[in-house]
Amino acid sequence: MSKYRALAAIMGASVLTLAGCGGGNKSEAAETQAALVGVNAFLWRATLDTIDFMPLESADPQTGIIITDWYSPTETPDERFKMTAYILDTRLRADGINISIFRQTKNGAEWVDAAVSPDTEVQLENAILTRARELKVGDFS
Repeated sequence: MSKYRALAAIMGASVLTLAGCGGGNKSEAAETQAALVGVNAFLWRATLDTIDFMPLESADPQTGIIITDWYSPTETPDERFKMTAYILDTRLRADGINISIFRQTKNGAEWVDAAVSPDTEVQLENAILTRARELKVGDFS
């Protein structure tokens, strides 16, 4: 869980991961979930698990697009983040996910766009890929 907490530290939040996909035969469960989801089921679930501290605006399993609403960490209320995840493949591949993070800071009463380190997006993608691999092998901790 420490890798998720490290990611949360980057974004200034506490990450709460959900329980695993359930019991039973892993390959049957993956096939069932894949039939319901138009993208890689492990990437889909891993993305939702990794960003579950952020409020969801929309999530479409057929197109593989997950959009969060703005999230302000309690430690930095004058800063907020929004994220869009694009799951691009039905296979579990490193290039199967693309993350875009948007950041704003408060300037008086207005929110102003601010830069996000490209490394932040890469770290989030890596955390999602790690979680997807854990789900695939059945390590739900």
